Amino acid sequence: MRLPLLLGLAAAVLPLAGGPALAGGDAPRGKPQRIVSLNLCADELLLRLVGPERVASVTWLARDPRGSTVAALAAAVPVNRGLAEEVVPLRPDLVLAGRYTTRTAVGLLRRLDIPLLELDVPQTVEGVAGQIRMVAQAVGEPERGEELVAGMTARLDALAATAPERRTTTAPPERRTETAAPERRMATAAPERRPTAVVLRPNGFVAGSGSLVDALMTRVGLDNLADRLPLGSQGALPLEAIILGGAERLIVDAAPDAPPSLAHAMLHHPAVEALATRVRTVALPSRLWTCAGPQIADAAELLAAAREPAP
Repeated sequence: MRLPLLLGLAAAVLPLAGGPALAGGDAPRGKPQRIVSLNLCADELLLRLVGPERVASVTWLARDPRGSTVAALAAAVPVNRGLAEEVVPLRPDLVLAGRYTTRTAVGLLRRLDIPLLELDVPQTVEGVAGQIRMVAQAVGEPERGEELVAGMTARLDALAATAPERRTTTAPPERRTETAAPERRMATAAPERRPTAVVLRPNGFVAGSGSLVDALMTRVGLDNLADRLPLGSQGALPLEAIILGGAERLIVDAAPDAPPSLAHAMLHHPAVEALATRVRTVALPSRLWTCAGPQIADAAELLAAAREPAP
């Protein structure tokens, strides 16, 4: 019932909008003037790259400051709930979607030949920069995209420059005689050690190697303990395993103003709260690193601050 209805609706409005789906990061001719986003991460990039006059709609999630970094910008544009029925009447000349979200709507939009760009989930800083450039090219704002990448990269590079070096092996100490010069003893002093840390996400999930979270932790000088914990580095762990894992820093992936939920219950367990008496605990809002965008520099700066011992 739904598809015939949409096809009939599309027949009336698509002559004003038509065009092929985008391949990769290729931009349509000219600058799109009626852009729709069906994904929060796409919302954030879109609203950072173009003015509200060219945004036909973003998701309702973009207006919630607890999960969005562009809530103020989203207040100036219409919102949708990811339904194709909402998109087609807007006659978009470009739709941004997530590769793993709104699959029903994306499938219908493809059948209607509406220009579509799907965003992946980058797991490296370089991948984040590449996706910003891809979206900027698609919306006709490559210069603005380069500005966002340059600002993000400069902040991340500044943090990396102050981070302790990462050591993969420990060399045996040199044998020294009692007559060794003081200058020699200073030259062989052990370098600054990286604090061990673990990220505790809702439902007890941790973030190990191969994730954007791990890439940011490594860049700012934290040694991610997730890969050394039992049961793997990307799954959900029992609370006992996390507490006994020996991490010196606990990164709680949640905002203090997050709404109550069963998924977040573990983050407020008395045993987790008790860790603050012996390890430094940092609350890092998930909105800063859930999506691949320039706001990951904000997350990295909070992580870098976690290198310092608890006051």
